[in-house]
Amino acid sequence: MGAKAFLGFVPWIIFWVVSGPSTWEYAAGGALVAALILLIPSHERGRIKLLEIVSVLFFGALTIAGLVLDHSRLLWLEEYAQAISSAVLAVVVLGSLAFTPFTEQYAREQVPQQFWSTPQFKHVNRTLTLVWGLTFAVCAVLGMFAQPDHGGSAWLNWIIPIAVLVGAFKFTAWYPERVKADARAAGTAPA
Repeated sequence: MGAKAFLGFVPWIIFWVVSGPSTWEYAAGGALVAALILLIPSHERGRIKLLEIVSVLFFGALTIAGLVLDHSRLLWLEEYAQAISSAVLAVVVLGSLAFTPFTEQYAREQVPQQFWSTPQFKHVNRTLTLVWGLTFAVCAVLGMFAQPDHGGSAWLNWIIPIAVLVGAFKFTAWYPERVKADARAAGTAPA
Protein backbone atom coordinates (compact mmCIF):
# COMPACT_ATOMS: atom_id res chain seq x y z
CA MET A 1 0.00 0.00 0.00
CA GLY A 2 1.43 3.31 -1.01
CA ALA A 3 0.35 6.82 -1.85
CA LYS A 4 -2.74 5.62 -3.72
CA ALA A 5 -3.99 3.85 -0.61
CA PHE A 6 -3.47 7.03 1.39
CA LEU A 7 -5.51 8.92 -1.20
CA GLY A 8 -8.33 6.45 -0.63
CA PHE A 9 -8.51 7.66 2.97
CA VAL A 10 -8.72 11.36 2.04
CA PRO A 11 -12.56 11.49 2.17
CA TRP A 12 -12.49 9.87 5.62
CA ILE A 13 -9.79 12.23 6.84
CA ILE A 14 -11.82 15.21 5.59
CA PHE A 15 -14.83 13.88 7.45
CA TRP A 16 -12.93 13.23 10.68
CA VAL A 17 -11.28 16.66 10.68
CA VAL A 18 -14.32 18.74 9.69
CA SER A 19 -17.04 16.74 11.45
CA GLY A 20 -18.47 18.12 14.65
CA PRO A 21 -21.85 18.64 16.30
CA SER A 22 -22.79 21.45 13.93
CA THR A 23 -20.57 20.62 10.95
CA TRP A 24 -21.02 16.92 10.17
CA GLU A 25 -23.31 17.67 7.19
CA TYR A 26 -20.59 19.84 5.61
CA ALA A 27 -18.00 17.21 6.45
CA ALA A 28 -20.12 14.53 4.75
CA GLY A 29 -20.65 16.73 1.67
CA GLY A 30 -16.95 17.55 1.40
CA ALA A 31 -16.02 13.90 1.88
CA LEU A 32 -18.53 12.88 -0.80
CA VAL A 33 -17.06 15.37 -3.28
CA ALA A 34 -13.54 14.07 -2.52
CA ALA A 35 -14.72 10.45 -2.87
CA LEU A 36 -16.32 11.16 -6.25
CA ILE A 37 -13.20 12.96 -7.50
CA LEU A 38 -11.00 10.05 -6.41
CA LEU A 39 -13.37 7.56 -8.04
CA ILE A 40 -12.98 9.08 -11.52
CA PRO A 41 -9.43 7.85 -12.33
CA SER A 42 -10.17 4.40 -10.90
CA HIS A 43 -13.31 4.16 -13.01
CA GLU A 44 -11.39 5.21 -16.12
CA ARG A 45 -8.78 2.49 -15.45
CA GLY A 46 -11.52 -0.04 -14.70
CA ARG A 47 -10.08 -0.67 -11.21
CA ILE A 48 -12.59 0.65 -8.70
CA LYS A 49 -11.62 -0.34 -5.18
CA LEU A 50 -13.76 -1.38 -2.25
CA LEU A 51 -12.73 1.65 -0.20
CA GLU A 52 -13.79 3.99 -3.02
CA ILE A 53 -17.22 2.37 -3.33
CA VAL A 54 -17.80 2.42 0.43
CA SER A 55 -16.69 6.06 0.60
CA VAL A 56 -19.19 7.17 -2.05
CA LEU A 57 -22.03 5.13 -0.53
CA PHE A 58 -21.40 6.12 3.08
CA PHE A 59 -20.85 9.82 2.50
CA GLY A 60 -23.64 9.92 -0.07
CA ALA A 61 -26.04 8.43 2.48
CA LEU A 62 -24.91 10.88 5.17
CA THR A 63 -25.24 13.83 2.81
CA ILE A 64 -28.74 12.79 1.77
CA ALA A 65 -29.73 12.21 5.41
CA GLY A 66 -28.49 15.67 6.30
CA LEU A 67 -30.50 17.22 3.48
CA VAL A 68 -33.82 15.42 3.88
CA LEU A 69 -34.21 14.41 7.52
CA ASP A 70 -35.32 16.68 10.30
CA HIS A 71 -32.47 17.89 12.50
CA SER A 72 -34.08 16.42 15.62
CA ARG A 73 -33.91 12.94 14.06
CA LEU A 74 -30.15 13.28 13.51
CA LEU A 75 -28.93 14.32 16.96
CA TRP A 76 -27.43 10.87 17.53
CA LEU A 77 -25.44 11.30 14.32
CA GLU A 78 -24.08 14.64 15.47
CA GLU A 79 -22.78 13.01 18.61
CA TYR A 80 -21.39 9.81 17.13
CA ALA A 81 -20.52 10.62 13.49
CA GLN A 82 -16.80 9.92 13.86
CA ALA A 83 -17.35 6.71 15.80
CA ILE A 84 -19.88 5.51 13.22
CA SER A 85 -17.55 6.27 10.32
CA SER A 86 -14.71 4.36 11.99
CA ALA A 87 -17.06 1.45 12.73
CA VAL A 88 -18.16 1.34 9.08
CA LEU A 89 -14.52 1.17 7.99
CA ALA A 90 -13.79 -1.55 10.57
CA VAL A 91 -16.70 -3.71 9.38
CA VAL A 92 -15.85 -3.26 5.69
CA VAL A 93 -12.11 -3.85 6.12
CA LEU A 94 -12.49 -6.85 8.43
CA GLY A 95 -15.28 -8.19 6.21
CA SER A 96 -12.97 -8.03 3.21
CA LEU A 97 -10.85 -10.74 4.86
CA ALA A 98 -13.56 -13.23 3.82
CA PHE A 99 -13.01 -12.33 0.16
CA THR A 100 -10.16 -10.15 -1.08
CA PRO A 101 -8.34 -8.28 1.69
CA PHE A 102 -8.79 -4.58 1.03
CA THR A 103 -5.01 -3.94 1.02
CA GLU A 104 -4.56 -6.46 -1.78
CA GLN A 105 -6.29 -4.14 -4.26
CA TYR A 106 -3.59 -1.54 -3.63
CA ALA A 107 -0.73 -4.04 -3.41
CA ARG A 108 -1.57 -5.39 -6.86
CA GLU A 109 -0.72 -1.98 -8.29
CA GLN A 110 2.83 -2.28 -6.92
CA VAL A 111 3.61 -6.00 -7.09
CA PRO A 112 4.06 -7.93 -10.37
CA GLN A 113 1.11 -10.20 -11.19
CA GLN A 114 3.24 -13.34 -10.96
CA PHE A 115 3.37 -12.90 -7.16
CA TRP A 116 -0.33 -12.23 -6.53
CA SER A 117 -1.18 -15.85 -5.76
CA THR A 118 1.87 -16.61 -3.63
CA PRO A 119 1.35 -17.51 0.03
CA GLN A 120 3.67 -14.65 1.06
CA PHE A 121 1.63 -12.04 -0.85
CA LYS A 122 -1.65 -13.40 0.55
CA HIS A 123 -0.27 -13.55 4.11
CA VAL A 124 1.08 -10.00 4.03
CA ASN A 125 -2.24 -8.61 2.77
CA ARG A 126 -4.34 -10.58 5.26
CA THR A 127 -2.10 -9.30 8.06
CA LEU A 128 -2.18 -5.68 6.88
CA THR A 129 -5.94 -5.79 6.40
CA LEU A 130 -6.39 -7.22 9.90
CA VAL A 131 -4.21 -4.45 11.34
CA TRP A 132 -6.25 -1.78 9.54
CA GLY A 133 -9.56 -3.35 10.56
CA LEU A 134 -8.49 -3.44 14.20
CA THR A 135 -7.19 0.12 13.93
CA PHE A 136 -10.59 1.35 12.76
CA ALA A 137 -12.35 -0.72 15.43
CA VAL A 138 -10.18 0.89 18.13
CA CYS A 139 -10.95 4.35 16.71
CA ALA A 140 -14.68 3.53 16.73
CA VAL A 141 -14.60 2.45 20.38
CA LEU A 142 -12.58 5.52 21.33
CA GLY A 143 -15.08 7.68 19.46
CA MET A 144 -17.96 6.24 21.48
CA PHE A 145 -16.26 7.36 24.68
CA ALA A 146 -14.93 10.65 23.29
CA GLN A 147 -18.09 12.62 23.85
CA PRO A 148 -17.55 15.98 25.59
CA ASP A 149 -19.73 15.01 28.54
CA HIS A 150 -17.52 11.99 29.26
CA GLY A 151 -14.32 14.02 29.64
CA GLY A 152 -11.01 13.30 27.90
CA SER A 153 -12.51 14.15 24.54
CA ALA A 154 -9.28 15.46 22.97
CA TRP A 155 -7.35 12.35 23.98
CA LEU A 156 -10.03 9.92 22.85
CA ASN A 157 -11.12 11.77 19.72
CA TRP A 158 -7.78 13.02 18.41
CA ILE A 159 -4.54 12.14 20.16
CA ILE A 160 -4.94 8.38 20.64
CA PRO A 161 -6.71 7.74 17.29
CA ILE A 162 -4.07 9.71 15.39
CA ALA A 163 -1.32 7.75 17.16
CA VAL A 164 -3.08 4.47 16.30
CA LEU A 165 -3.50 5.51 12.65
CA VAL A 166 0.13 6.62 12.37
CA GLY A 167 1.13 3.28 13.87
CA ALA A 168 -0.94 1.44 11.25
CA PHE A 169 0.66 3.45 8.42
CA LYS A 170 4.14 2.74 9.81
CA PHE A 171 3.36 -0.97 10.21
CA THR A 172 2.05 -1.02 6.63
CA ALA A 173 5.35 0.40 5.39
CA TRP A 174 7.49 -1.85 7.61
CA TYR A 175 5.79 -5.26 7.56
CA PRO A 176 6.00 -6.22 3.85
CA GLU A 177 9.70 -5.32 3.82
CA ARG A 178 10.25 -7.38 6.96
CA VAL A 179 8.53 -10.41 5.41
CA LYS A 180 10.67 -10.04 2.27
CA ALA A 181 13.85 -9.80 4.36
CA ASP A 182 12.87 -12.87 6.39
CA ALA A 183 12.14 -14.81 3.19
CA ARG A 184 15.51 -13.82 1.70
CA ALA A 185 17.28 -14.87 4.89
CA ALA A 186 15.48 -18.22 4.82
CA GLY A 187 16.20 -18.64 1.11
CA THR A 188 12.50 -18.72 0.22
CA ALA A 189 12.19 -15.31 -1.43
CA PRO A 190 11.08 -15.24 -5.08
CA ALA A 191 13.92 -14.58 -7.50
